[in-house]
Amino acid sequence: MAKAAETKTATRKNTPSKGSRSEAETEKIRAALAGRRDELRHEYDHTLIEIAGLQRERLGDSAGDDQADTGTKTFEREQDITLANNLLERINQVERALERLDEGHYGWCERCGNPIPVERLAAFPSATRCVSCKQLEERR
Repeated sequence: MAKAAETKTATRKNTPSKGSRSEAETEKIRAALAGRRDELRHEYDHTLIEIAGLQRERLGDSAGDDQADTGTKTFEREQDITLANNLLERINQVERALERLDEGHYGWCERCGNPIPVERLAAFPSATRCVSCKQLEERR
């Protein structure tokens, strides 16, 4: 029983505090996230322009369409809108990551409070949950 208490204490001592990131590291992360957000916004804006252009084309080029043509155009429009919504969601995730960085919570799981592995953050910089908690969430 004493060994379990010693192990917990040792683990807590080795776990970095939430403020252990240097200012330079924080700024590097902030710049990478801001750059990603800007890329996504540009892509989102471009997608909206494309959707508007395609919509104008579809409205002007609908004479003689049968039901299959109309259905295809509707399906394509819905796909375009879904892609735009996905981009918007990704923008929101990056903005949330920037907020968490400002608050000092970036890189820490929102659910369990454990650090999110660096590899996960490298692959998905806007991650808010560690791998275990994300797996639990996806199983539900």
